[in-house]
Amino acid sequence: MSKELRVGLIGYGFAGKTFHAPVITAVPGLRLAKVVERKSELSKVRYSWVDVVGSVEELYADPTIDLVVVTTPSTNHVEFTRDALLAGKHVVVEKPFTATSEEAEQLIELAKSQGKMLSVFHNRRWDGDFLTVKSIVEQGLLGELAECEFRWDGFNPIMKSDNWRDQSGPATGVFYDLGSHFIDQALQLFGVPETISGDIRVTREGGITDDYFDVALGYPGNLKVVMKSSRFVRERSPRYTLYGSKGSFVKYGTDPQEAALIAGGSPGESAHWGKESREWWGTINTSAGNLHVEGLVETLPGSYTSYYENVYRHIVGLEELAVKPEEALQTIRLIELAYLSHAEQRTIKV
Repeated sequence: MSKELRVGLIGYGFAGKTFHAPVITAVPGLRLAKVVERKSELSKVRYSWVDVVGSVEELYADPTIDLVVVTTPSTNHVEFTRDALLAGKHVVVEKPFTATSEEAEQLIELAKSQGKMLSVFHNRRWDGDFLTVKSIVEQGLLGELAECEFRWDGFNPIMKSDNWRDQSGPATGVFYDLGSHFIDQALQLFGVPETISGDIRVTREGGITDDYFDVALGYPGNLKVVMKSSRFVRERSPRYTLYGSKGSFVKYGTDPQEAALIAGGSPGESAHWGKESREWWGTINTSAGNLHVEGLVETLPGSYTSYYENVYRHIVGLEELAVKPEEALQTIRLIELAYLSHAEQRTIKV
């Protein structure tokens, strides 16, 4: 790429270390230049060239930084995003975007007034399993869809976590954390629903914030999209199930990119990056024309770098932004409505 954009990273915790730094450094045109770490210089162990600073003010004051990436807990998203925009930087912020739709609206208006890009890191659009589901839906391989279920489960029935996501505060809890991914995916597949119904609970002894959700989106034509997460699922359940007038698709497992990144890998280091092993491919049983098709569907390769490649190309004027802040705002609105549905024990029109 002819133009290099210098990137400043706020935070080098799990998200910054695992999902952002290695992906940013794998994208031509982006250079990770500065990292805000208040108590350490861990980022220099892997990225020896970066400048580690102890405050966000030092990052904002650097005129050479083009893009600021906010990877802190959601409780700080509004403050850091607002201040970075006011400092004249483009901004990528981790999901969930904000705790409230009002906060999201304010940040969107600020970005517009500053003439800067604002995007939310909805990287799960580039999970291989979701890309495969999207392709199946777009090709109409299952006919008219009647029901879809997205699940993100685990077995952790005893609350022992000191993770910020399990504490009280704005935009904490499993529904903001994981539900925001599923809502964004549903919006990408089917658009804004007509209704929403939410069951969002604390199920573990000692729990402070929600660790379970069962949220249903209602669409025209009687399509129902159910999103679930529980900490009491010891036997693996499918990640995606889709049922339509021609057949069904069932997919177990999760995108391999996360495990590879946690293990210290980097995108592009292998020709097999993002590719899932055959044992995890989904199964399809459907009718296509005069044929009955039953078997495995090879999972499309996942590609988190596609998110940051698009951010780069958008900033330099080559592409439309893929993850628009208005789309992330719609996700927050639906999260709010799901909580309201739970509180009032009723289905709500969107």
